[in-house]
Order: sequence, then C-alpha cells, then structure tokens
Amino acid sequence: MTQAPAPPAAARAPAAGRGRRAMARPPSRQWAAWAFLAPVVVYLAVFYAYPLYRNLDLSLRDYTVRSFVRGDAPFTGTANYAKVVADPTFGPALWHTVVFTVVSLAFQFTIGLALAMFFHRNFRLSATLRALFLVPWLLPLIVSSSTWSWMLNSDSGVVNAVLGAFGAAPVHWLTSPDWSLWSVVIANIWIGIPFNLVVLYSGLQAIDPVIYEAAEIDGATGWTRFRRVTFPLLRPVSAITLLLGLVYTLKVFDIIWIMTRGGPSGSSTTFATWSYRLGFGNLLPAFGPGAAVGNLLIVMALVFGLVYIRLQRRQAF
Repeated sequence: MTQAPAPPAAARAPAAGRGRRAMARPPSRQWAAWAFLAPVVVYLAVFYAYPLYRNLDLSLRDYTVRSFVRGDAPFTGTANYAKVVADPTFGPALWHTVVFTVVSLAFQFTIGLALAMFFHRNFRLSATLRALFLVPWLLPLIVSSSTWSWMLNSDSGVVNAVLGAFGAAPVHWLTSPDWSLWSVVIANIWIGIPFNLVVLYSGLQAIDPVIYEAAEIDGATGWTRFRRVTFPLLRPVSAITLLLGLVYTLKVFDIIWIMTRGGPSGSSTTFATWSYRLGFGNLLPAFGPGAAVGNLLIVMALVFGLVYIRLQRRQAF
C-alpha cells in the first residue's frame, strides 16, 4: 500500500496561518472578558480590599474621635496589638472564641450529617421535613436570637418550665457565668444545622448508587458502608462545609450580642464581641485596639483554614 505524498510547503503554510489566527483571540473578545470580570474586581476592591486596608491602618495608628474625623492620627506601629494582648480580656476571649467555634462546628456537622443520612432514604415526608428544617436558616438572626433569649429566660422561659415539670431546678442560662457561653453555643448549633444538612444531603445525592450495590454484594453492613464508602466519598463536600462553617462561626456576633452581650462578667465574650465593644460600645471608642482584635480574628480564620486544608491534603494522599 503506497503512502500519499505530503502536500507541498506552499499548501501547508496557509493552513498553519489559519491555525495561528484561530488561536489568537480577537481584541473584541478580550474586552468582553474584561467587561464581565470588571464587576467582580470592583466588588472585591470596594467591599473586601479597601475595608481590610482601612482596618489594618486603624490598628497601626492611635485613633481618637477627633483624629478619626481629621485624619491625622499618629502612627504607633504594633502598640495597639501589644495593648490588646496584654489586656486581661484577651485570654478568656481567645478561649471562648475557640470553644464556641469548635463545639459549634462539631455538633453542627455531626447532626447535619445524621439528618442528611436520614433524609437520603427518600421516604414519603422527606421533602416536607427537609423544608421545615430549613426554617432556622431562613429566619433573620435577630429573630432567632431573640427567640432563644425568650426560651432560655430564667423566670419565664420555656426551657426552665419544661425542666420544672420534671422536678429539676431552674437554670440561669443567660445570667450565670457557668451557662452563658453554652447558651449561645446551643443557639448557634441550632441555627447552623440546616446549612450542614443541605450541603451534605447534596453530596449524598451525588454518590452513585452502583457503589452501594457493589458494597452490599461484598457483604458490607450499614456501618461499614458508611465508614468505607459514604464518608470517604463525602470528604470533598465535608471539607467545604467545615471550612465555610469555620469562617462563619469565628465571626458570629449577632447571636452572642443579642442574647448575652458577652456577659455576664465577660463569660461569653469572644473576639467578635470584644472588637465591637472596643470600637463602638464605649463613650470613648478605642478604634485602634478594636481594629487590632478584628485583625487577630482574621488571622485566626486564616490559620484554622490553612491547617484544615493541609490536613485534608494529607488524608487525600
């Protein structure tokens, strides 16, 4: 079988030129791409980059109300950070922030995963009950927090009324230093469960049923299927869920401020409420230290996020 002769160089040259012209993007398409990208860039610059810059500038200067208006605050370097770290509130606020975040994430994820597995069976009332579980997520935080404040009221709250029906002594949920932090943790867990439920349920829906059939053929029981099949395949979705929950929980302010205002005696103060109190909660606001606490909260979110991503990568390999 003879091989057809190759086309001459003169015939190949136009084809190569057409290929290069096809690969080159027309200027009109480049401008269109930049036009679609411009709103996102402007949004990030206005609502993320500039506030971060201003917060960093506030933390590095000695701002008062007068200097804030005139814009002539002296540069103090890291003096505000040193002042914040040396403050007696720093240690308890850091501990409360870690406890509030870790406990909330653990229970939100565990309960959300259990509910997602339960609704994954697709029984008759599955869609209706899932819609009802979304109510805490759809309600404004001020409504949810106010409702929990009423329920946990020491004198007229529903929770203490139920405990009293069983002969238990009333608990001072919001006014006792021993219970105030756990009260806001319980409320935050209740609010965050629907988010975990929705995301994890979507991840379960994406798992091919053929994999479960193969596991059953191999003799895997329910717990073995969950440990060997479901949980490993949910790992990417779980990582996103926990990472978003981490960033959100670290900056929770509304729930704590409405329910306890960080009290009593600072027993439920976190970095978010402390930063607000320094900057806006006093007659003489301390803008610099308040901004420094806010920046420390951002650093905590970055550190926790990077550590978690690194652990996920190690498990992947």
